[in-house]
Amino acid sequence: MGTAARITLAAGVLGLGLSIANQLTAPELSPALERAAVLGSFLAVGLMLVSILWTRAMPVAPERVDLEGEQGLELAAELPEALRQELAWGSQMLLTATPAASLLLHWRGQTLLRRGVLAPVPAPFSPGPICRRAWSTQAAIGLVNLKLYPGRGEFRGLPDGIPALIVQPLGEEGVLLVAGWSPRCFSRSDEAWLEGWARKLRTALEPIGAAPSPPAAGEGS
Repeated sequence: MGTAARITLAAGVLGLGLSIANQLTAPELSPALERAAVLGSFLAVGLMLVSILWTRAMPVAPERVDLEGEQGLELAAELPEALRQELAWGSQMLLTATPAASLLLHWRGQTLLRRGVLAPVPAPFSPGPICRRAWSTQAAIGLVNLKLYPGRGEFRGLPDGIPALIVQPLGEEGVLLVAGWSPRCFSRSDEAWLEGWARKLRTALEPIGAAPSPPAAGEGS
Protein backbone atom coordinates (compact mmCIF):
# COMPACT_ATOMS: atom_id res chain seq x y z
CA MET A 1 0.00 0.00 0.00
CA GLY A 2 1.39 3.40 -1.00
CA THR A 3 1.88 6.39 1.29
CA ALA A 4 -1.18 8.24 -0.01
CA ALA A 5 -3.39 5.18 0.48
CA ARG A 6 -2.07 4.71 4.03
CA ILE A 7 -2.83 8.36 4.91
CA THR A 8 -6.34 8.06 3.47
CA LEU A 9 -6.97 4.84 5.40
CA ALA A 10 -5.64 6.37 8.63
CA ALA A 11 -7.89 9.42 8.17
CA GLY A 12 -10.90 7.18 7.68
CA VAL A 13 -10.17 5.08 10.74
CA LEU A 14 -9.49 8.19 12.84
CA GLY A 15 -12.71 9.84 11.65
CA LEU A 16 -14.79 6.76 12.44
CA GLY A 17 -13.19 6.47 15.89
CA LEU A 18 -13.83 10.15 16.70
CA SER A 19 -17.44 9.87 15.55
CA ILE A 20 -18.05 6.88 17.83
CA ALA A 21 -16.24 8.56 20.75
CA ASN A 22 -18.32 11.72 20.27
CA GLN A 23 -21.54 9.74 20.55
CA LEU A 24 -20.39 7.79 23.59
CA THR A 25 -19.34 10.91 25.50
CA ALA A 26 -22.33 13.10 24.59
CA PRO A 27 -24.60 13.91 27.58
CA GLU A 28 -27.68 13.14 25.50
CA LEU A 29 -28.37 11.79 22.00
CA SER A 30 -30.36 14.37 20.12
CA PRO A 31 -31.66 13.73 16.56
CA ALA A 32 -29.18 16.28 15.21
CA LEU A 33 -26.27 14.54 16.89
CA GLU A 34 -27.37 11.15 15.55
CA ARG A 35 -27.64 12.51 12.01
CA ALA A 36 -24.17 14.07 12.32
CA ALA A 37 -22.76 10.78 13.61
CA VAL A 38 -24.26 8.82 10.70
CA LEU A 39 -22.91 11.28 8.14
CA GLY A 40 -19.49 11.28 9.79
CA SER A 41 -19.41 7.48 9.80
CA PHE A 42 -20.31 7.36 6.10
CA LEU A 43 -17.52 9.81 5.34
CA ALA A 44 -14.98 7.78 7.34
CA VAL A 45 -16.00 4.48 5.71
CA GLY A 46 -15.86 6.17 2.30
CA LEU A 47 -12.26 7.23 2.94
CA MET A 48 -11.34 3.67 3.90
CA LEU A 49 -12.93 2.30 0.71
CA VAL A 50 -11.07 4.88 -1.37
CA SER A 51 -7.76 3.73 0.13
CA ILE A 52 -8.53 0.11 -0.77
CA LEU A 53 -9.58 0.97 -4.34
CA TRP A 54 -6.52 3.16 -4.70
CA THR A 55 -4.28 0.25 -3.76
CA ARG A 56 -5.96 -2.02 -6.31
CA ALA A 57 -5.73 0.61 -9.05
CA MET A 58 -2.04 1.24 -8.39
CA PRO A 59 -0.61 -1.98 -6.92
CA VAL A 60 2.92 -1.96 -5.56
CA ALA A 61 5.30 -3.52 -8.05
CA PRO A 62 6.96 -6.74 -6.87
CA GLU A 63 10.55 -6.32 -5.77
CA ARG A 64 13.23 -7.26 -8.27
CA VAL A 65 15.14 -10.39 -7.33
CA ASP A 66 18.93 -10.20 -7.21
CA LEU A 67 19.91 -13.15 -9.40
CA GLU A 68 23.32 -14.74 -8.98
CA GLY A 69 25.41 -14.59 -12.15
CA GLU A 70 26.85 -12.20 -14.71
CA GLN A 71 25.45 -10.77 -17.91
CA GLY A 72 26.61 -12.67 -20.96
CA LEU A 73 25.83 -14.24 -24.30
CA GLU A 74 26.37 -17.84 -25.40
CA LEU A 75 25.57 -18.85 -28.98
CA ALA A 76 26.02 -22.29 -30.51
CA ALA A 77 28.90 -22.41 -32.93
CA GLU A 78 28.48 -22.96 -36.69
CA LEU A 79 25.07 -21.34 -36.85
CA PRO A 80 24.33 -19.43 -40.08
CA GLU A 81 25.28 -15.79 -39.82
CA ALA A 82 21.73 -14.62 -40.56
CA LEU A 83 20.40 -16.75 -37.71
CA ARG A 84 23.11 -15.52 -35.34
CA GLN A 85 22.12 -11.94 -36.14
CA GLU A 86 18.44 -12.73 -35.58
CA LEU A 87 19.10 -14.40 -32.24
CA ALA A 88 21.36 -11.58 -31.10
CA TRP A 89 18.88 -8.87 -32.12
CA GLY A 90 15.75 -10.56 -30.78
CA SER A 91 17.27 -11.55 -27.45
CA GLN A 92 18.65 -8.06 -26.93
CA MET A 93 15.22 -6.56 -27.60
CA LEU A 94 13.60 -8.90 -25.08
CA LEU A 95 16.16 -8.01 -22.42
CA THR A 96 15.81 -4.26 -22.93
CA ALA A 97 12.11 -3.83 -23.79
CA THR A 98 10.57 -6.34 -21.35
CA PRO A 99 11.23 -7.42 -17.72
CA ALA A 100 13.23 -10.41 -19.02
CA ALA A 101 16.39 -11.22 -17.06
CA SER A 102 17.62 -14.37 -18.79
CA LEU A 103 16.78 -16.35 -21.94
CA LEU A 104 17.42 -19.89 -23.12
CA LEU A 105 16.63 -21.31 -26.57
CA HIS A 106 16.48 -25.09 -26.95
CA TRP A 107 16.00 -26.61 -30.40
CA ARG A 108 16.06 -30.27 -31.45
CA GLY A 109 17.93 -31.45 -28.40
CA GLN A 110 20.52 -28.65 -28.33
CA THR A 111 20.74 -25.36 -26.45
CA LEU A 112 21.46 -22.76 -29.12
CA LEU A 113 21.28 -19.59 -27.04
CA ARG A 114 21.72 -18.35 -23.50
CA ARG A 115 21.64 -14.63 -22.82
CA GLY A 116 21.15 -12.22 -19.96
CA VAL A 117 22.07 -13.33 -16.47
CA LEU A 118 24.03 -16.57 -16.84
CA ALA A 119 24.34 -19.10 -14.04
CA PRO A 120 27.86 -19.20 -12.53
CA VAL A 121 27.98 -22.94 -13.27
CA PRO A 122 25.73 -23.60 -16.28
CA ALA A 123 23.75 -26.83 -16.03
CA PRO A 124 22.57 -28.74 -19.11
CA PHE A 125 18.92 -28.07 -19.87
CA SER A 126 16.59 -30.99 -20.49
CA PRO A 127 12.90 -30.37 -21.27
CA GLY A 128 10.52 -31.86 -18.70
CA PRO A 129 6.77 -32.12 -18.07
CA ILE A 130 6.07 -28.37 -18.29
CA CYS A 131 7.82 -28.05 -21.65
CA ARG A 132 6.04 -31.15 -22.94
CA ARG A 133 2.71 -29.65 -21.90
CA ALA A 134 3.57 -26.47 -23.82
CA TRP A 135 4.37 -28.59 -26.88
CA SER A 136 1.14 -30.57 -26.59
CA THR A 137 -1.03 -27.44 -26.29
CA GLN A 138 1.14 -25.28 -28.59
CA ALA A 139 0.57 -22.38 -26.22
CA ALA A 140 2.88 -20.45 -23.94
CA ILE A 141 2.83 -21.30 -20.24
CA GLY A 142 3.39 -18.43 -17.83
CA LEU A 143 4.70 -19.30 -14.38
CA VAL A 144 4.05 -16.07 -12.50
CA ASN A 145 5.71 -17.17 -9.24
CA LEU A 146 8.10 -20.02 -9.89
CA LYS A 147 8.83 -20.79 -6.25
CA LEU A 148 5.27 -22.11 -5.92
CA TYR A 149 5.81 -24.76 -8.61
CA PRO A 150 7.26 -28.09 -7.48
CA GLY A 151 8.52 -28.80 -11.02
CA ARG A 152 10.82 -25.76 -11.17
CA GLY A 153 13.88 -28.06 -11.14
CA GLU A 154 13.15 -28.68 -14.82
CA PHE A 155 14.70 -25.30 -15.63
CA ARG A 156 18.21 -25.92 -14.31
CA GLY A 157 19.74 -24.30 -17.38
CA LEU A 158 18.65 -20.89 -16.08
CA PRO A 159 20.04 -19.03 -13.04
CA ASP A 160 18.89 -20.26 -9.63
CA GLY A 161 16.11 -18.33 -7.94
CA ILE A 162 14.34 -16.93 -11.02
CA PRO A 163 10.94 -15.67 -9.80
CA ALA A 164 8.89 -15.84 -13.03
CA LEU A 165 9.12 -17.68 -16.33
CA ILE A 166 7.43 -17.93 -19.72
CA VAL A 167 7.71 -21.26 -21.55
CA GLN A 168 7.16 -20.47 -25.23
CA PRO A 169 7.00 -23.50 -27.55
CA LEU A 170 8.62 -23.40 -31.00
CA GLY A 171 6.48 -25.96 -32.75
CA GLU A 172 7.08 -29.41 -31.27
CA GLU A 173 10.88 -29.40 -31.50
CA GLY A 174 11.99 -26.36 -29.57
CA VAL A 175 11.24 -24.11 -26.66
CA LEU A 176 12.19 -20.58 -25.66
CA LEU A 177 12.47 -19.89 -21.93
CA VAL A 178 12.25 -16.29 -20.77
CA ALA A 179 12.91 -15.64 -17.08
CA GLY A 180 11.78 -12.40 -15.43
CA TRP A 181 13.26 -10.22 -12.71
CA SER A 182 10.24 -10.38 -10.38
CA PRO A 183 7.00 -12.33 -9.84
CA ARG A 184 4.10 -11.46 -12.18
CA CYS A 185 6.35 -9.11 -14.14
CA PHE A 186 5.29 -9.99 -17.70
CA SER A 187 2.37 -8.15 -19.29
CA ARG A 188 0.09 -9.35 -22.08
CA SER A 189 1.98 -7.18 -24.55
CA ASP A 190 5.25 -8.85 -23.50
CA GLU A 191 3.69 -12.27 -24.09
CA ALA A 192 2.32 -11.19 -27.49
CA TRP A 193 5.74 -9.85 -28.56
CA LEU A 194 7.40 -13.09 -27.47
CA GLU A 195 4.86 -15.21 -29.35
CA GLY A 196 5.42 -13.22 -32.54
CA TRP A 197 9.19 -13.57 -32.35
CA ALA A 198 8.84 -17.29 -31.63
CA ARG A 199 6.90 -17.79 -34.87
CA LYS A 200 9.61 -15.99 -36.80
CA LEU A 201 12.33 -18.00 -35.06
CA ARG A 202 10.68 -21.31 -35.86
CA THR A 203 10.86 -20.57 -39.57
CA ALA A 204 14.52 -19.56 -39.31
CA LEU A 205 15.39 -22.66 -37.25
CA GLU A 206 13.79 -25.27 -39.51
CA PRO A 207 16.99 -25.89 -41.53
CA ILE A 208 19.05 -26.38 -38.34
CA GLY A 209 19.78 -30.05 -37.70
CA ALA A 210 19.86 -31.92 -34.43
CA ALA A 211 23.57 -31.77 -33.76
CA PRO A 212 25.11 -28.27 -33.82
CA SER A 213 28.21 -27.62 -31.75
CA PRO A 214 27.64 -26.89 -28.05
CA PRO A 215 27.44 -23.25 -26.85
CA ALA A 216 30.73 -21.42 -26.99
CA ALA A 217 31.08 -19.62 -23.66
CA GLY A 218 32.74 -16.26 -23.40
CA GLU A 219 31.29 -14.58 -26.47
CA GLY A 220 30.57 -10.92 -26.00
CA SER A 221 27.30 -9.84 -24.46
